[in-house]
Amino acid sequence: MKTDEQLKDDVAAELRWSPSINASQIGVEVKNGIVTLAGSVASYSEKLEAEHVTQRVSGVKALAVQLDVKLANSSERTDADIALTAKNVIQWLSIIPSDAVKVMVENGWITLTGDVEWKYQQVAAVVAVRYLMGVKGVFDQIQIIPKLTPKSLKADIEQALQRNTSNDVKNITVQVDGTDVTLSGKVNNWDERSAIRKSAWAAPGVSKVIDNMVMAY
Repeated sequence: MKTDEQLKDDVAAELRWSPSINASQIGVEVKNGIVTLAGSVASYSEKLEAEHVTQRVSGVKALAVQLDVKLANSSERTDADIALTAKNVIQWLSIIPSDAVKVMVENGWITLTGDVEWKYQQVAAVVAVRYLMGVKGVFDQIQIIPKLTPKSLKADIEQALQRNTSNDVKNITVQVDGTDVTLSGKVNNWDERSAIRKSAWAAPGVSKVIDNMVMAY
């Protein structure tokens, strides 16, 4: 098992390894396996990449992010420009019905609202706008319309876990409350944890996945 100091060194090294991250502007602190990133980044996409890079380091139990997005002058855009661009980008997505997602922008932060039938449609809308120039962050308030009963939804997710993950699914408990899914149990690493969450999100009508899983180490 890694010490906090070893984990800190590994996270810092992984941040430096990523070409899309300016690691010199990011501080790393670790306590009991919980990593905190603090500092500033030049874009929202860099912030997301720093989170992703940190989570893939072995030994990270949890992550706290205290990174401020500080845009360079050349990246500044008006809220109106961002809103128009975001709306156009979403309209070009063939997987999202026309006018299903609404866009509002305030101080560089995009808020998405509306209703879709599938999680992948919600994700597609968020991903499409979060890398736009001038964006400081995205509030995702898109609702997913349920299509299955809780009982059939639970069964479908459990079958998906058996098909798509290497983990012994007997160690994972699936609970369904309306369109909310709660996952609990032990996993071996972040990749396995991510695969289980993705299997749950892939089910039609799921609007929320609560991850109560813990690392086995």
